[in-house]
Amino acid sequence: MATDKKEEEKPVKRVKTPETLRGMKDILPDEQIYWEYFRRKAREISAAYSFGRIDMPILEDEKLFVRTVGKQTDIVEKEMYNFIDKGESKVALRPEATASVARAYINHGMLNLPQPVKLWYMGPMFRYDRPQSGRYRQFHQYGLEVIGGPDSVVDAQLILIAVRLFEDLGLKVKVEINSIGTATTRQEYKIELIAYARKHRKELCEDCTRRLSRNPLRLLDCKQDACRVIMKDAPQIIDWLDEDSKQHFMQLIEYLDEISVPYVLNPHLVRGLDYYNRTVFEVVPDRGDDADLGSQSALAAGGRYDGLVEQMGGREETAAVGLAVGIERAILEMKQQDVEPPALPRPDIFFAQIGAEARRAALQHFEDVRAAGFHVVEAFGKSSLKGQLEAANKENARFTVILGQLEVQDNTIIVRDMESGAQETIPMEQMIDYLKKEMGRK
Repeated sequence: MATDKKEEEKPVKRVKTPETLRGMKDILPDEQIYWEYFRRKAREISAAYSFGRIDMPILEDEKLFVRTVGKQTDIVEKEMYNFIDKGESKVALRPEATASVARAYINHGMLNLPQPVKLWYMGPMFRYDRPQSGRYRQFHQYGLEVIGGPDSVVDAQLILIAVRLFEDLGLKVKVEINSIGTATTRQEYKIELIAYARKHRKELCEDCTRRLSRNPLRLLDCKQDACRVIMKDAPQIIDWLDEDSKQHFMQLIEYLDEISVPYVLNPHLVRGLDYYNRTVFEVVPDRGDDADLGSQSALAAGGRYDGLVEQMGGREETAAVGLAVGIERAILEMKQQDVEPPALPRPDIFFAQIGAEARRAALQHFEDVRAAGFHVVEAFGKSSLKGQLEAANKENARFTVILGQLEVQDNTIIVRDMESGAQETIPMEQMIDYLKKEMGRK
């Protein structure tokens, strides 16, 4: 009895393709032009202002962030990626970089270097936050830290650098600044702020109700509309500043006026980390006075953290100030403001080959051309000349060199000018000299 063919066929089991975790993002080749543009401008401005690069581990001791960022902060309470590793150590993926820089400053005895020490970094950070436009659970920051500089001129220069960076990227931005004084004056202010907020407790959002007892300063920068209306008439921290903080803030304003950096005094601006004191600032897009920037508008933020190094076991009264730029947000804003990064430098030469024998020979000849200092590209994975010439046009190469079976046998190569279409066959041993001559090189 014949078996029905359909009965014999087994259903094909399809394998489900893994996807990125929520809040994580692949950065594809087409997007890299924005990233490379940002990285280049960040490196250039860091060098121009004499900052030295530092790279810290992505994984740190959990206590580093609990002690410095603050137990009552949203980062430590809700957002930090922390776990126990195989050695039974409590570790965390870094949610921010300032604490790591301060640790490195102490660990490596940088207090013995000429002060202030100026450092910059760039890399990924991790926070288990609600993903939204411009905010991911793995995100990238570029940051500058100046440790050992107490004068307000350092604050002013950091703000200036941030503005210049965004201008170099083609963005229009504005600065919001405030002073949150010292830990002592903040305690006095918090009493007044809590008393005011308690009168409106029923109208506060859930997060602000919790912040009321744990981290009351964060009431001031809540992004919920109802809370913003309530806090509009809250006591202003600037009225509680000690004399030294007032002088520091007034000097900062004078410096900003002197270098013509426009700013707005924002009495509700605070930072969500415990280590900040005195100066705090944000750089936000400038899309016109009536533009709705949304709740996550800051492109860069920073401030002074004079007590952090001492808190971590370093030298007493080590002054410090820093800033961090959200790279994803900066790139999103570039697109919002229709900023087109300049095209990458066009290749000098595209190397094409036809046939198996030519492909084998082309591998070495390609290396010869590259070693001679030319920017050379190829598409060895394509076999047809038509496909390779299309790739050469897409790359916008000035010349294409073509190696076929006949050229291998004759020890020659074809050089085609991609603008005029003219081409010439030359001896292989003359290829490098010929290309240098055609491109005006010695």
